[in-house]
Amino acid sequence: MSAPEPVRIAMWSGPRNISTAMMRSFENRADTAVVDEPFYAAYLATTGLDHPMRDEVLASQPTDWRAVARAMAGPAPGGAAVFYQKHMTHHMTPEVDLGWTAACRNAFLIRAPEPVLASYTAKREQVTLADIGFERQRALFEREADRLGAAPPVVEGRDVLAAPRATLTALCQALGLGFDDAMLAWPAGPRDTDGVWAPAWYDAVNRSTGFEPPPAVAPTLNLSDDLRRIAEAARPHYERLAAFRIRPATQAD
Repeated sequence: MSAPEPVRIAMWSGPRNISTAMMRSFENRADTAVVDEPFYAAYLATTGLDHPMRDEVLASQPTDWRAVARAMAGPAPGGAAVFYQKHMTHHMTPEVDLGWTAACRNAFLIRAPEPVLASYTAKREQVTLADIGFERQRALFEREADRLGAAPPVVEGRDVLAAPRATLTALCQALGLGFDDAMLAWPAGPRDTDGVWAPAWYDAVNRSTGFEPPPAVAPTLNLSDDLRRIAEAARPHYERLAAFRIRPATQAD
């Protein structure tokens, strides 16, 4: 008798959102196994881009997207009932066949472009619109909406931080899962499941033990003119998804 199919959750985000904290949250469930940006090495191999710890990333994962796609549509690590996949939208380069995504429940984690850019450039000086994944995220969203005949789940990172229990409960419901209190807190420190690139990017999340409230007032973002132009180009894609974001009943705008 074959093992039951896992619930595969593909969470699509751009960089510098709360994507790693969301991965921590799901990994803290007893029924869930996670994978961290499994297409990263394939993306670097295809694009030739120079990212922090590039050589280590290339050595740590398959560089053939086909092998990764097969794994994402396959069994969960350790036979877990839930297989949570943290994906970066920009890792889906044009040659990647997205057919594997039909085996997953696809959800979308969004954040406004201005804070994304402010955070991204603190880690990597050079940035393009493609680097932050907004166009690709919208394309993936539209593709999944067409496949389903309805909008897939969209969650705003700031909503998770402001009302984690209510927002995660609503997200789990949209994904066909029960909410688990274990998703609200986790031990500090790195995980064996973290990508090899974690030392370059995960310092803040490794200090965390849960979702911290967002600032009461958004900080002033001193973006350069070039970065503001990128933000303006990204904003229509962000707003398209934001129109469908999950709004828990307890949350007021």
